[in-house]
Amino acid sequence: MSEHNPFEAMQARLRSAAALFGLDDDLFRVFMAPSRTMIVSLPVSMDDGHWEVFTGYRVQHNLARGPAKGGIRYDMGVTLDEVKALAAWMTWKCAVVDVPFGGGKGGIVCDPSKMSSAELERLTRRYIAEIMDVIGPDRDVPAPDVGTNAQTMAWVLDTYAMHVRRTDNAVVTGKPISLGGSLGRDAATGRGVQIVAVKAMQRLGRQLDGATVAVQGFGNVGSHSARLLHESGARVIAVSDIRGAIKNANGLDMPALLEHVAATKSVFGFAGSEPLDPTELLTQEVDILVPAALENQITEANAAAIRAKVIVEGANGPTTPEADPILLENGVLVVPDILANAGGVTVSYFEWVQNRQGFYWREREVNERLIEYMEHAFESTFATTDKYKTNPRLGAYILALDRVSRVMRHRGFYA
Repeated sequence: MSEHNPFEAMQARLRSAAALFGLDDDLFRVFMAPSRTMIVSLPVSMDDGHWEVFTGYRVQHNLARGPAKGGIRYDMGVTLDEVKALAAWMTWKCAVVDVPFGGGKGGIVCDPSKMSSAELERLTRRYIAEIMDVIGPDRDVPAPDVGTNAQTMAWVLDTYAMHVRRTDNAVVTGKPISLGGSLGRDAATGRGVQIVAVKAMQRLGRQLDGATVAVQGFGNVGSHSARLLHESGARVIAVSDIRGAIKNANGLDMPALLEHVAATKSVFGFAGSEPLDPTELLTQEVDILVPAALENQITEANAAAIRAKVIVEGANGPTTPEADPILLENGVLVVPDILANAGGVTVSYFEWVQNRQGFYWREREVNERLIEYMEHAFESTFATTDKYKTNPRLGAYILALDRVSRVMRHRGFYA
C-alpha cells in the first residue's frame, strides 16, 4: 500500500474497523469499492479561442441510506483514487453524523486560479451536462469543495434546470442564499470543528478557553475554524496557507488577520506576526492542531514530532494510516475527519431539507441544530470507541459501518 494513496488509506481503515466490528465478508467486499464511477472528457472553448480537453470524475460509493452527497473539486491534483476515497469518506461521514445520504464526490483536473470566470462557467456547465444522468435531488446532490464555491453551484443548478426544464433548488447545496442556499452554510464546517474541539477538550478535562491552537490551511474551513475558536476564547498562535505560514506566540489578532486575508488573499505578510516555516506549523507546541488543508499532511515521517494534545481534522484524510499508531502511542487525541469536518454536510442536509420544504430557517436555528447533530455524533463516536476499546478513528468507522450495514441488511440485495 502507498502511504499517500487516499483510497488505499480508506480501505486500510475500513479493513481494521470491519475486523473489530465483525462485519461479514460479503458486506465488506461491497464497501471496499464504489457502486458507480464516471470518467468524462470535457472539451471547453477557452477565452483565446483554442480548445482544452479536461478530465472530470463523479463517484458514488454507497446509496443505501439515501442520495449520494459530496462536493465537486477543481484542482490539478485530482485523481480517480482521490475522488473514490472522498466518496467513501462521505458515506462514512453521513452515517457518523446520521443524515440520510450516501457518499459521492466529483472532481475536475484543472487549475481554477489560471482560468477566467467565463472559462470556469463553460467547464462547469459541460461537466454537469455530462453527468446529468446520475445527479438529481433524489439521486446525487453535489456541493462546493476545493476550488469551487457558491457561484459554481449556481451554474450547476442552472445547467440542471435547463436540461430537466424545471428549477429544483434541492439538486445542489452550498448555493447563494438568493437561490435557496442556507444561512450558516459557509461557516458550517469550521463551526463543526469548533464544536467538536470543545467536546475533545472536555474529554481531556480541559476547557477551550485559553487553549492554544495552530491551523494548517486558511481557506473556508481553516479560516472559519480559526475565527470561531478565537471567539470561543482559544489563542490561535499559528496559521498557514498555500503562500506561507505565520506565528504570534501571544495569539494572532484574528479580526485583523481576516481583514488582511480579504485584502491580500493570503496570511503571508500579516503585520501582527512573524514568518514561520510551513513545515513547522504541524509540529508547534499547542493544545489543538487543526489540519484543514489537503490529504496526507501528517505522515509516518512527521507524526512523532507532533506536539499537539488534540488533532481536530478539518480536512479530509490529513493523516495517513501509518501515522495513526504513532499519534496513539504518543497520547495525541485525534478527532477523525469523518466526525470533525461533518458540519458541512450536516448543514448541506439542512439546506436540502429547506429546499424540499420551501421553508427557510433563521441562522440561529441552523446553528442550534448543527450543535445538536455534532455533539450527538461526537458522543456516539466516543461511546463506540470506548465499547470496542479502540481509537476514535476506528470508533467512527465502526459507528458508520453499523449504521450503513444495518440499512443494507434490511434492504437486501436486488438480483
